[in-house]
Amino acid sequence: MVRALDRACYPGYVLVWDDAVCREMILSLIEEQDVVLDVGAGGGGNEFAWFRGSAARVCGVDLDPRVLENTHLDEARLGAADAIPYPDSTFDLAFAWYVVEHLAAPEDVFREVARVLKPQGRLVIKTPNLWHYVTLTSRLLPHSLHDFIISRIFRRTSPDIFPTHYRCNTERRIYRLASATGFRVREVRFLEPRPEYLRFSPLTYPFGIAYERIVNSTHVLRHFRVALVAVLEKEL
Repeated sequence: MVRALDRACYPGYVLVWDDAVCREMILSLIEEQDVVLDVGAGGGGNEFAWFRGSAARVCGVDLDPRVLENTHLDEARLGAADAIPYPDSTFDLAFAWYVVEHLAAPEDVFREVARVLKPQGRLVIKTPNLWHYVTLTSRLLPHSLHDFIISRIFRRTSPDIFPTHYRCNTERRIYRLASATGFRVREVRFLEPRPEYLRFSPLTYPFGIAYERIVNSTHVLRHFRVALVAVLEKEL
């Protein structure tokens, strides 16, 4: 039944379509001579976040020691997002891919990223949208249960699942943080791909499909799509 619905509703669908869209957005901003920073690079398990070869140098920073084994970076360093081990004005572009939802103090991180960016440098964020049913449900679940569900649906192992705070997960909050930390918001985009979280059962999948069609049918309902992508620019 699930496969039949896939064929009927999502023929030719590209898995993780929203990640592909975000990747294209970042590539459109990268120039050959740029130095790029992956904030929260980890072990490099997300192929859509591999940009080595697209810029002069791609660096990564993470508290997870696996970052030192990330072969998709030109340089990796251990460090926190609020204490990035690079000098001022080092990078032309930084991106944080499913990172900011885990930050207890996102303002400190935004300010630190602004420090290491050159004037007019860009920060690209991809994060869950707080007003989507998946995120709202996640907020209500204890971390242990959230860990179990994610590991079953997406086959992700426990070290890749971290506690979430969702303190930077609405358009309004991003605008406020940007204003407070020396950024201007250049673009905010909301994406709703195939409903993977409800695809595990033929009983739940039709509800996910209906929701996806409704929120994608009009710009007015964009704030209820699952993924939020924002492009910020450091002010002069």
